[in-house]
Amino acid sequence: MTPPPSAPQRSACIHKWIADLPVRPHLADYAAGCAAFSWDAVRRELLGDGRGQRMNLAQLAVDRHALGAAGQRTAFRFLPREGAPHDLSFAELARQCNRFANVLRTLGVVQGDRLFVLAGRIPALYVAVLGGLKHGSVVSTLFSAFGPEPVATRVRIGGCKVMVTTATLYQRKLAALRESLPSLQHVLVVREDEGRGDGAPLPSLPPGTLDLAQLMREASDAFEAAPTGPQDPALLHFTSGTTGTPKGAVHVHEAALTHYATGRHALDLHAGDIFWCTADPGWVTGMSYGILAPLLHGVTSIVDEADFDAQRWYGILQAQQVSVWYTAPTAIRMLMKAGPELRHQYHFPRLRFVASVGEPLNPEAVWWGQEVLGLPIHDNWWQTETGGIMIANLPALDIKPGSMGRPLPGVDALIVRHLPGQPVEPITQPDAVGELALRGRWPALFRGYLGQDERYRKCFDGDLYLTGDLARLDADGYFWFVGRSDDVIKSAGHLIGPFEVENALLEHPAVAEAGVIGKPDATVGEVVKAFVSLKPGFEEGEALRRELLGHARMRLGAAVAPKEIAFVPSLPRTRSGKIMRRLLKARELGLPEGDTSTLEADT
Repeated sequence: MTPPPSAPQRSACIHKWIADLPVRPHLADYAAGCAAFSWDAVRRELLGDGRGQRMNLAQLAVDRHALGAAGQRTAFRFLPREGAPHDLSFAELARQCNRFANVLRTLGVVQGDRLFVLAGRIPALYVAVLGGLKHGSVVSTLFSAFGPEPVATRVRIGGCKVMVTTATLYQRKLAALRESLPSLQHVLVVREDEGRGDGAPLPSLPPGTLDLAQLMREASDAFEAAPTGPQDPALLHFTSGTTGTPKGAVHVHEAALTHYATGRHALDLHAGDIFWCTADPGWVTGMSYGILAPLLHGVTSIVDEADFDAQRWYGILQAQQVSVWYTAPTAIRMLMKAGPELRHQYHFPRLRFVASVGEPLNPEAVWWGQEVLGLPIHDNWWQTETGGIMIANLPALDIKPGSMGRPLPGVDALIVRHLPGQPVEPITQPDAVGELALRGRWPALFRGYLGQDERYRKCFDGDLYLTGDLARLDADGYFWFVGRSDDVIKSAGHLIGPFEVENALLEHPAVAEAGVIGKPDATVGEVVKAFVSLKPGFEEGEALRRELLGHARMRLGAAVAPKEIAFVPSLPRTRSGKIMRRLLKARELGLPEGDTSTLEADT
């Protein structure tokens, strides 16, 4: 790879040579790989010669390995907040999933019923998810940091019949609202003190709940996967709306094909990898790539129960010999904040590939990865609705820092002009801004929003899925994120993407985070206002404000640069790391904040 250039040159490409990579990528020849790809071939690879109507996500992810030579391979290595790691092999995972599926059957739960899991990153969550899928339940995971009302809202929208949670979370989030949730018939509780081994009696279960551990002990570990078909609902992911209630996006069992293909092409998973996806399973990344994709590939996943801590994370990379790491821009920026000195206390030579998702990754962070980690960070793009990675900076391709990368095999992405009341038209001019659209129907594409059929239909125009994201496509085939269509700022005839302005501000050594909105203006329509949090050692003040305004004008020009800058301690973000620009705008203008259930708890 090319050596890192100096800061003013950091828009340059990071060049790669296959011979220099520690492992030959699966997609070593991008053009040939895309031309030869077919979803039918992926289906045959996963299902063998069997081309019947049955397909079960958990059976493909777990049993396919548990019943073969990989049965004793570690599927999950759980790292508790304190204490020694705990390994769960594919064979033992299969047995526990079977027990959980039998628990559901004993309770009278039938295929298609909704199972929700509200827990931290504990083993019971993963067993419940996979056991529920094997049983044929439709599974949804919720953030353990949600408050009572967001949990209750999702239970009502999803028609949740069974909830798996901990005793503490039940008391805090559900107990007081239980009577208002008529669909919720069974609550299976994990006791936090279960297995402590000190002989002391366990506390009583909360009223109206069942002891999951006891039910599991009484259940058989033999279970035949439900006869689910490729189009049967499997997963329910909630995505926060700008206003109103969350949307429940439904995904089906054949989503496994997308999870498998993208795990190979975008994350480059190989046999023997130790994989760490830091995303919470309450977010779609934590399900698709924290649980399903690595299991489908038969690799070992690291699961850390604790919250972010820079020293702990570097220690995990070292001690667990992580080879492929998938994380979020927020976490990367927090590691950047911790300084290079801390990183250099640790040694992790097996780490060969780092990827990021959640929001666009600014170029500074990509170069930081190369300079400090020794590896560039590969940004990628997808949505809850797409179910899997669609566009990525791939292992064998050059990186243009700041870009989304190129479409994966099997993904047909294009830029379109989408104006109300007018036909959708493809845009072929390089670097023209338009809406990002995806053509065709891939296996993980969502099949509907629960109870919102009209909203679902509006996402499509013929065979095009309209993402709602504005982007541009350069002459080399790389996509660049501009902003959500409702985030784009219209000022004096200019369309200004907030991400572009945020990137310019993040190049300044004082800036840790930046969020940009359009503020109404009687003369030009909107002016650009930036909210900035500072790195340690820098103090806000008028002098620094003027310096940042001048820095942005030098980088962007007067028409695009912010006219106002406000200093804030931190920016509102979702737990998946996305800046909530519409929340910044609502607070600035005194408007209703809409759905804030995915907001970070400490914001």
